[in-house]
Amino acid sequence: MSSLSGDDQPAVGLRERKKAKTKAAIREHALRLFHEQGYQATTVEQIAEAAEVSPSTFFRYFPSKEDVVLQDDYDPLLVAAFRDQPAELSPVAALRGAMREVFAGLSAEQMELERERQALVLSEPDLRAGALDGLGATIQLVAEVVAERVGRRQDELPVQTFAGAVLGVLLACLFAAAEDPTVDIFTRIDEGLAHLEAGLPL
Repeated sequence: MSSLSGDDQPAVGLRERKKAKTKAAIREHALRLFHEQGYQATTVEQIAEAAEVSPSTFFRYFPSKEDVVLQDDYDPLLVAAFRDQPAELSPVAALRGAMREVFAGLSAEQMELERERQALVLSEPDLRAGALDGLGATIQLVAEVVAERVGRRQDELPVQTFAGAVLGVLLACLFAAAEDPTVDIFTRIDEGLAHLEAGLPL
């Protein structure tokens, strides 16, 4: 396999940045339209027109309208940040550190868009059902990176139970934020994980 030359690398970087910009624009306009006219009433064609792309371009980035909301671009960032946490940290402490690192890098606009996305998932039955269908994959992702960190197999019961507990914290915090829009979801998740690390005392 041939390696990229120095001249090729900037072109690749520019291409990836343009793709990321287009994807972000599609999602931003979609969330705006969902807010203005409702999720069910908004069509892919309307989203594509607002983002100034064709419907076929829309589908290159998102397989369906539902995926505009359900796709999470933060998982790869969180996994990388988790793996970079100091080895002496517990899995929960490493996860808290990774989340702080990733979300601290978001602009105020990005944070607001993420809040809108989460609120929409919880308010629309179709989206909520789709999110629940994806929980198994999320548990496996958490189990994989945690098992790697502690030197165990991801199919071991303690690892699977730990991953399920982490997902339980996330879900509880998301539902709390849906009930009270003034809740800072990211602060609440950090507090929830701290409670998990303390052994869930009541």
